[in-house]
Formats: sequence, structure tokens, C-alpha cells
Amino acid sequence: MAKRSAALPLFGGEKKWEAGDWTASDDRVRGGKSQSYLEISGGIGRFYGNLDIQTLGGAGFASQRTTGEDCSWDLSKYAGIQIAVAKGDKKRYTLTLKDELLPTNETNGREQASISYECDFELPPQTIPGDATDRVVFIPWSSLNATYRGRLQPDAKPIDLEHVKRFSLMMRSFFGTQEGDFSLSIRSISALAEVPDQTYAVAARDSNGLEKGLPAATARAQPWDKLPVVLVASLCLFAVYYFTGRHSCRLGPSNVV
Repeated sequence: MAKRSAALPLFGGEKKWEAGDWTASDDRVRGGKSQSYLEISGGIGRFYGNLDIQTLGGAGFASQRTTGEDCSWDLSKYAGIQIAVAKGDKKRYTLTLKDELLPTNETNGREQASISYECDFELPPQTIPGDATDRVVFIPWSSLNATYRGRLQPDAKPIDLEHVKRFSLMMRSFFGTQEGDFSLSIRSISALAEVPDQTYAVAARDSNGLEKGLPAATARAQPWDKLPVVLVASLCLFAVYYFTGRHSCRLGPSNVV
């Protein structure tokens, strides 16, 4: 049986960035005005643009996705995806994978929606002090949440890692929590055979945060997650249950390999 390599370069690094491998997929298809670009310079792929949330009433997204309907990656022998970031802006981004691409709709010419597998990350979260340069994000497969048109799909099948068809990088509004110019400069995106040992933070998200667009730092403890449990002598006592995100993206320092 063939031995898996410690890392599989996907984009950047040993496998140089190619502009033709990516194309914009912005909210303009829904009447929005957001724009995204992928600029390649000095071995760095820079995902940048402007997220407009006024046109669509608080919603909006700007993304770059891989091209080629016949592309396929076998990642079944790997533990997850590593993103080596040269410089970020501390905004919240999303990595998305797909294992199925449907044909375009004959009526409107748009590609039909299919299940996406996604995870959000921040560098570091906006609520935590620290710079956003030379960071490494590791996303284990268990971090990926299955969604359909942005809504959590808890009963969806696991991603077919033998047939990954598309990668996407996305900036979205999370229902009005972020907007404006954004920029994320990436050295490389790779698949790693093992989960890195060193981590310094966890950016977590529960299903409420996923569907309602809550900031990662607040998605763990919301007022509607507190449940009353005991009544004693006409006094109402409440036991507070904090739901933590069952999936997380792990962030590590630049020396993690």
C-alpha cells in the first residue's frame, strides 16, 4: 500500500498558485454588490475585495472558488487542511469544501446548490489581542459543518474525502456583523497527514452561531441557551448550560508543520 506523505500541497508552496485555478463567486448572482479577487505575487495568494451588506439588507458574501468541473482530490489519507497565512485582517473567514457539483439550472443558467462542508476561522479572533501575520490554521475534518444554502444540515452524510471536487474561500456578513474591505494573504493550503501537536487557540462555533452569524467568541454562551431547572420556596433558580461548539478550527504558530 502506498505510504501517505506528511503533507500534500494543494495551492501555493511547492504547488505554485495559479490564477486560472480560481474564480469569483460573489453575491452579485443574487443582486448584491460585493466583489472578491485572488491576486498572486511573490508566491502569495491574496484573497481580497469588498463585502457590501447594504444592498441585500444586512446579508452578503464574496468568495473565490476553484475552477474545473472535472477536478478531484483524494484526501482520505489525511487528517485535515492547513492554511499558512502570511497576513490577515482579523476578520472572520470561511473555508468550504464540496464533494458534489450539480449541473447548471437550464432556466437561469446558475449552478444548482449542493451540500457544502465548511469551517470559520479568525486570526486570532477579533476579541483576542495579537497580530494576524505568519499564522497557521489547521482544520481537522471533524471541524467541518455540513450546510445547504448556509443552513446547518445535521443529518447530512459525512464528506466524501476520496472525491473532493471544490475548495472555496469566503468572506460573508454573518448577518451584518462584518462588512467593508477585507484581505487575507495565504502562503499555502495543504492537506496534513496528522493533526499538529501545537495549538494556541481554538475558534469554535456551535449550530446557533452557524445559522445566526454570531461572532465565534460569543457563540458559546447566549441568553437563549440558559434553561430554568428548579423551583424552591417560590424562588426560581436557574442552572445555566453553556453550549460549546462541537466543531472547531485549530490555530497554530508559524512553526507548526
